[in-house]
Amino acid sequence: MYGWIHRIWYERSSARWLLSPLSAFFWLLVSLRRWLYRHSVFKQQTIDVPVIVVGNISAGGTGKTPTTAWLAQRLRDRGLKPGIVSRGYGRAHSDGPVQVNVDSDPAIAGDEPILLAVRAECPVIVDADRVRAARMLAADGVDVVIADDGLQHYRMFRDYEICVIDGARGLGNRWMLPAGPLREPASRLYDVDQVLVNGRLAQPVESLSEVEQNAIKFDLVAVEACRLNGSLIRQLAAFNGSTVHAVAAIGNPARFFELLRREGIEVIEHAYQDHASLTPADLDFGDEFDILMTEKDAVKFDKRCPDRFWYVPVELKMDPTASGPWLEQVESRLQAKTND
Repeated sequence: MYGWIHRIWYERSSARWLLSPLSAFFWLLVSLRRWLYRHSVFKQQTIDVPVIVVGNISAGGTGKTPTTAWLAQRLRDRGLKPGIVSRGYGRAHSDGPVQVNVDSDPAIAGDEPILLAVRAECPVIVDADRVRAARMLAADGVDVVIADDGLQHYRMFRDYEICVIDGARGLGNRWMLPAGPLREPASRLYDVDQVLVNGRLAQPVESLSEVEQNAIKFDLVAVEACRLNGSLIRQLAAFNGSTVHAVAAIGNPARFFELLRREGIEVIEHAYQDHASLTPADLDFGDEFDILMTEKDAVKFDKRCPDRFWYVPVELKMDPTASGPWLEQVESRLQAKTND
């Protein structure tokens, strides 16, 4: 099924026409919902502090979580006190908010929120009611809320919108779900405050919109691998020429596999559904090759793992000549909201 969908979305298979009636219906629902919020038929809920949403308009992984963590770090460096709210996809159902820390159970908190708590080093709350979570953070002294994957969550008023695009896959065939990967029309990019691109845009420039061409580019860079049990950190280049099992339960596993291959690593691919709950038994592949996984997957495992279990953290890198002025703009917008 995954291969068929991938061909339709990213290889412009003519089979997309079979799904076009469903896409038209989905477009109608999305457009109606947005119109209802824009004309105050559905009321947006305000928060006492500024709100930044980080999201995307396409299904699958684009790098939202590393972007959210990086942004929280940069705002903290500027003297702000950020907090993060998340829906917590993949966690057990809960009617109430859950405060997340580095020792939280991923079955209760979700894998991405724990990773955010580790990386951003700021308060993180998961809740199906993200407005309630944001108000809890504001009451606890946070002065800016970052909503992870919140672009389509119109119920919460936002002061700044960031949309992240995967450079390699772009917007695919630019059709709405299910005939294409888009959650909202491509024209939605003109409404956001900033578009960020994870990696180089692979599509020809002439096929891109003006806002895509003017997006700020960043890269997710990996330089080391860490044992899950904490006993050793190695340069990722040290695995050059080795054969490893690569494990990824993320939105775009191919990006992780390609990252390892660029280091000269022979990869045996193990792609799982995004947010899949994994155990050591799931990774018993019948040999003694090292197992390399994403940092997001590593939070699901007990730290008492064999030495051959490694995770590969990634760092967001952005040209300072682009990030500096942009962060100044973000801070100025937040300050304007605070002074209102």
